[in-house]
Amino acid sequence: MKNDYIILIGGGGHCHSVIDVIEQQNRYHIYGIVDKKENIGNKVLGYPVIGDDEDLPELAKVCPKAIITIGHIRTNEIRVKIFHLLKKLNLELPTIISPLAYVSKHATIAEGTVVMHHALVNANAKIGVNTIINSKALIEHDVTVGDHCHISTASVLNGGVTVANNTFYGSNATSKQNIIINDFIKAGSVVK
Repeated sequence: MKNDYIILIGGGGHCHSVIDVIEQQNRYHIYGIVDKKENIGNKVLGYPVIGDDEDLPELAKVCPKAIITIGHIRTNEIRVKIFHLLKKLNLELPTIISPLAYVSKHATIAEGTVVMHHALVNANAKIGVNTIINSKALIEHDVTVGDHCHISTASVLNGGVTVANNTFYGSNATSKQNIIINDFIKAGSVVK
C-alpha cells in the first residue's frame, strides 16, 4: 500500500468537511472510512465505509495513516479514545491543512490536527494534537491551543491566549488577548 493513502475514522458531517479538505489538499488518497458496523458498505461522498473500530488492527496493516473525522461539540471523549487507539496501533496521524487556509511558517501544528478552509494560524502559534481548527477560525500570534480541542467556525483567539486541553471554543466566539481559556465556550461568546 502506498504511504499516500489515508483512512478516515468517522463518517458523519465533520467527515464531509474533512473529505473536502483532503481532496483540495491533493496529498492523500482516501482508502476508506471506518464508521459504525451498520454503515459498512455504504458510501460517504463517494468513499466506501470499509469497517468499524474492530477492523482497525487489520486495516492498520494495509494502510499506515489515519485521521479522526468525528466532530467535537458536546464532548471530545470519543475523539480522545480513538486517538489513543490509533497511536496504540502505531498508525501515523498526519496534519491535514486546507490549501485555502493560511498557516504561518513560524506556527507549529501537531499530529492528527485538521486546519479547515480559510482558517488563519499566525506566527508563533502552537496547536496541539488531534485538534480541529475549523473554517474561518483566526488563531493570532503567540496563541497556544492544547490537545484534543475544537476551535469552531469564524471564532477568534487573540494574541497570547492559551487554550487548555479538551476545550470547545464555539462559533463566532472572540477572546481578549493574553488570557487562559479552559472551559466550554458557547457560540458568540466574548471571553474576557
